[in-house]
Amino acid sequence: MTSTTKTTEHGLSKFHRLLVDQVRHEFTASQQYIALAAWFDDRDLPQLARVFYRQSLEERDHAMMIVRFLLDSDVPATIPQTDEIQNDFEEPRDLVAFALRQEREVTSQFHLLARTAREEGDYTGEQFLQWFLKEQTEEEAKMSTLLAVVDRSNGNLFDVETFVAREMPDEPSDPTAPATAGPSVS
Repeated sequence: MTSTTKTTEHGLSKFHRLLVDQVRHEFTASQQYIALAAWFDDRDLPQLARVFYRQSLEERDHAMMIVRFLLDSDVPATIPQTDEIQNDFEEPRDLVAFALRQEREVTSQFHLLARTAREEGDYTGEQFLQWFLKEQTEEEAKMSTLLAVVDRSNGNLFDVETFVAREMPDEPSDPTAPATAGPSVS
C-alpha cells in the first residue's frame, strides 16, 4: 500500500518524516524504561522494576509496529540511534514523574502525527494512529495513578510494591494492536 500524500524534496511526506522520527522516540522510550527498571531493580523493588521492564518491551513493540507500517507503505524504515538516556535519579518519585512526563510527550507526538496525516489526506496513516492514541491515554493514566500512589505512600515503598503487585499485573497483549516488524515481545 503506497501513500498518496504529497512528497517533499526528500521524497517523503511530512507525515512519513514524522513517523520515521517517531521510531527514534519509541526506541528511546524503550531504553529509558530499561534505565528506570534497572534503578528499581538495583534497590530491590521488583514490582516497580517489573512495571518498567514491561514498559520497555511495549515501547519496543510500538517502534516495531511503526517500522512494519513504514515497510508496508513503501517508506524506507531507517533504524535510528536513540536519544540520550537519563540514569541518575535521587528518589523513586523522580522516576515515576519522569515516566509520566515522557508519556505526555509521546502523546503530544502522536497528536501531531494524527493532525499531520489528516492535513495531508493520508487516511491510512490517520487510521493507523488511532490505536496509538488510545494506548497513550492508558499509558498516561497508568503513570499518573502510579505517581499518586507513590506520593500517598509517604516514602513507604513496600506499600507501593504491594499496590503494584495487586493492581498492576502484566496485561495480555491487545489483539487489536497493529502488527510488528518481526516477532512481538508482548
